[in-house]
Amino acid sequence: MYQQDEQSQLDLRLFRVWFKASKAVADNVRKDIESHGISQEHFMILELLYSKGPHPIQKISEKFSIPSGSITYVVDKLEKKGYVRREPNATDRRGSIVILTEAGQILFDDIFPKHADVITRNLGFVSNEDKVKLIDLLKEIGLGAEQLGD
Repeated sequence: MYQQDEQSQLDLRLFRVWFKASKAVADNVRKDIESHGISQEHFMILELLYSKGPHPIQKISEKFSIPSGSITYVVDKLEKKGYVRREPNATDRRGSIVILTEAGQILFDDIFPKHADVITRNLGFVSNEDKVKLIDLLKEIGLGAEQLGD
């Protein structure tokens, strides 16, 4: 049996608590997204376009780690629903820009405030001061973990 030192015990406890908390919040957010009849993948793309404006299809693929063949399929589905449209990319003739349509805008004008409220309710158990600290700590952990991958 593996004998843990105090550091390992603390690190494993932190990981378990962090994992369980993240899963609980993610499950609640997933349920909210699904309650609007949208897949998580579609929601992520629509939210990006809603918040940040038009994006080249290749950038969307890279941002969400969706393979190029799959991103075409996903955008096709969103186009068929009338939520996005493609336009030629003026700087790259091989690619296209994905733009939120008026229907997509109306959809997100309706559901995004509700979605943001779900997130706020899930994180409302912690003070704003602690949220800022947690953001800094999670960034530190994420950056450190990324360096380990190199």
